[in-house]
Amino acid sequence: MQSLASKFKIKKLLKKFIAFKQNYKFEYKTFETKNNELYCDGCLLKDKDGNIIPESEKWINVGYKLKNPLSKCLSNLFPYEFYFKGIKLHSAEAFFQGIKFVDKKTQKMLFNYAQLDSNNIKCSSNFDWTKIQCICFKGKLISRRSEEYQNLIYELYISLLQNPLYLGAIKQIGDRYVIHSIGCEDDTKTVLTRYEFEFMLNCLKDFVKIYM
Repeated sequence: MQSLASKFKIKKLLKKFIAFKQNYKFEYKTFETKNNELYCDGCLLKDKDGNIIPESEKWINVGYKLKNPLSKCLSNLFPYEFYFKGIKLHSAEAFFQGIKFVDKKTQKMLFNYAQLDSNNIKCSSNFDWTKIQCICFKGKLISRRSEEYQNLIYELYISLLQNPLYLGAIKQIGDRYVIHSIGCEDDTKTVLTRYEFEFMLNCLKDFVKIYM
């Protein structure tokens, strides 16, 4: 069970993060194709054979299937235990897949998943959030593009920082930029776009430098 001290700490840190992100200067990176290869910021991102590069001197590419420890550890699929709004989650991805279920009991069960299981289990839901562009959390429908939903995302990651292993991974990013090259950019098809994910992690790693 989550302690009152932990809840208070998250609430206090979230307030600081909300203020911090208001003035955060975020540069969304574009990818460039040259000779059938993909580049980001002048560094090779995907070679002619389709191999995705996990990191360079300028950026770290997040992906659970990439053969790079930090790329895996920064992925939402990585199994981190933490509390979010009194709920024990076993990965950030469990939240993003759980909100695709309407039934409270089923959603609670989903929150126990991590790694690729949390992503694949969505096939068992009979709720298609894309048709109404709403997600469901604790029995409440919330618009995908609402401020309420964005605030849930902010609190989710601030809560995740309470896991010292995740916090350590964030600190290991250093001054590099975080990219998610396989991320979807259409917010009508995904509950977390490439832009939203990259904004969150880049803002988070700079926030941590000051406050944690």
